[in-house]
Amino acid sequence: MDLKYYLENLYVLPILIFSVVIHEVSHGWVALKCGDTTAKDLGRLTLNPIPHIDLFGSIIVPIISIIFTGRVLIAWAKPVPVNPHNLRSFRRDDTLVTIAGPISNLIIAFVCSCFVIIIFFIARSFALQQESFSFEFLSYLNKMFSAGIYLNVALAVFNMLPIPPLDGSHILANMLPEELANRYRQIGFAGIFIILLLFNYVPGFSKLFLGIITFVAQPYLNFVSYFIK
Repeated sequence: MDLKYYLENLYVLPILIFSVVIHEVSHGWVALKCGDTTAKDLGRLTLNPIPHIDLFGSIIVPIISIIFTGRVLIAWAKPVPVNPHNLRSFRRDDTLVTIAGPISNLIIAFVCSCFVIIIFFIARSFALQQESFSFEFLSYLNKMFSAGIYLNVALAVFNMLPIPPLDGSHILANMLPEELANRYRQIGFAGIFIILLLFNYVPGFSKLFLGIITFVAQPYLNFVSYFIK
């Protein structure tokens, strides 16, 4: 595969960056509603991607993933800081803050589905010549938003894995007895290595992960197919 192939597949990066930014802003916004102003005070409640972008997780890992697999499997932004001491009810509010991120991705997946439908009707309403700027632009948007459906479902599913420091670990910790929860949280960023081991060395894990993504994405695809026949 040549450089042109890789460049053509970078259309996923704009929607990826937007999605991880919304994911983190959602955490911070719910934290603010629950009494913690940390994210707001640090300027993280902004759609400006610069404060949120993690060079490794938001840029390097997705590009490497595109090069070797043709798609983005995992990505992340800088975590929004949350001070648990400011939350009104730690377990309840921490859970609410946590699920806000994955839920935002599922909402973005629905929005992407709507844009795919809108682009279809625009393209059908105007007789656009192939290779014209308008045709190429709509094709680019269609690819980006179509990829955005799977991408955001993947982000939601990935972040719900119950492995620290992913969102799912917060939910599981809040369900455990306090002493056990504290020990579980101490895994910290060592969880990243657990994730890498699972994806690379545990037979069937990647297949199961992709199967869950496909299952969760199917209602979105059915929604698009209902209008695009």
